[in-house]
Amino acid sequence: MGCGCSKLSVCCWGSEITEPVLETHSVENEEKNELDLPAFHEYTVEQLRTATSGFAVENIVSEHGEKAPNVVYKGKLENQRRIAVKRFNRSAWPDARQFLEEARAVGQLRNIRLTNLLGCCCEGDERLLVAEYMPNDTLAKHLFHWETQPMKWAMRLRVALYLAQALEYCTSKGRALYHDLNAYRIVFDDDGNPRLSCFGMMKNSRDGKSYSTNLAFTPPEYLRTGRVTAESVMYSFGTLLLDLLSGKHIPPSHALDLIRDRNLQMLTDSCLEGQFSNDEGTELVRLASRCLQYEPRERPNPKSLVAALVPLQKDTEVASHVLMGIPHGEAALPNLSPLGEACVRKDLTAIHEILESIGYKDDEGAATELSFQMWTNQMQETLNSKKKGDVAFRHKDFRAAIECYTQFIDVGTMVSPTVFARRSLSYVMSDMPQEALNDASQAQVISPVWHIASYLQAAALLALGRDDEAQVALKEGCVLESKKNANA
Repeated sequence: MGCGCSKLSVCCWGSEITEPVLETHSVENEEKNELDLPAFHEYTVEQLRTATSGFAVENIVSEHGEKAPNVVYKGKLENQRRIAVKRFNRSAWPDARQFLEEARAVGQLRNIRLTNLLGCCCEGDERLLVAEYMPNDTLAKHLFHWETQPMKWAMRLRVALYLAQALEYCTSKGRALYHDLNAYRIVFDDDGNPRLSCFGMMKNSRDGKSYSTNLAFTPPEYLRTGRVTAESVMYSFGTLLLDLLSGKHIPPSHALDLIRDRNLQMLTDSCLEGQFSNDEGTELVRLASRCLQYEPRERPNPKSLVAALVPLQKDTEVASHVLMGIPHGEAALPNLSPLGEACVRKDLTAIHEILESIGYKDDEGAATELSFQMWTNQMQETLNSKKKGDVAFRHKDFRAAIECYTQFIDVGTMVSPTVFARRSLSYVMSDMPQEALNDASQAQVISPVWHIASYLQAAALLALGRDDEAQVALKEGCVLESKKNANA
């Protein structure tokens, strides 16, 4: 999700769909409350800096560099809502008012087929967008760079339909223009359902180009006029249909030559053999051809795309995460470590033993950064507070541990994620789960890839009765721990 991103891990609060094929009107009538989304909000740079652990490199989820100057980060707000933050290049959107107007307009859209825009930030020369976070990668990853299984035919048809429904909804709300629609703009939520990224509804800058892809994939009228139209979006939809059919990014001109020669076998992904009939393949090719017409007025509109795609749907009773082979619910937590399992069991004694055994080895020297000050009285006093806290923690005197660790933290000369982790568990043990959650979140701000911070958030969330969010935190911890072990 973002500008030309190559990978996006990119929170969905939609329920599991038992009948995925929804009629268009039901998609348009999704209420904001049903999506459990807050109203559009303007954030401060400091809030977003905290949410992304200081715009940490570890939290980048999009390709960045000269080709994609606008970077997308994953993050987490104070209320634990996971977000994707797009940070524009400093020279983009010089007119603050224009940026705010555009963002607010996009922020009024609320639909289950979109990654909805939750807010923005316009402070000084900073321009940022805040959207729902989608954890299951992009269509490009699943189509072109898959690792475990190629995308099934039924899922490809569902992607096409859901995307058409997203475009129809946007068109019905007066937002028919979409900039650079491609396989990186479609991301998958917790349930494995495809969603259209809201980031593409705004240009990368006031005077920026609407298309950043290879010219071979750009609508012909855009090359002539430099302007994107609703019909240009339909051309891009046609290129996406080709992607879904072929599993490759084939230039439309080459694809149209194959279609004219009736060489559909060359156009079709060999991984799909036996999954669909000739008639089904021909219908999708026909639809792609209509979208790729040279004359914009001859292309279909989103409503007719939806009408054409609904009858093609297959396996509609099968949930998307099943078709995609994406772990879901309990299955999303494979091979939990002892700490993860202790969190699931709410076994606070086991968590305490593990934290005690780990000690401070994960602090990466944070506690000794200012060792040259150790001879000063203040520093010696600070270190004594930590040592007393450690003794109290070891002996399970959690009230005393909280008091001593608080003295250490409040001085503020040294930063230790482990101290926050230990005070977090002490708070849980003292029946203060909200304080525990705050500390576990602070530990993650200090050390974004520290799996223990995620596990302790899960323990605090379970104590608060927020089981769904705890499940997400457990999954996050599991992923981070797996990465750490792989790099060990």
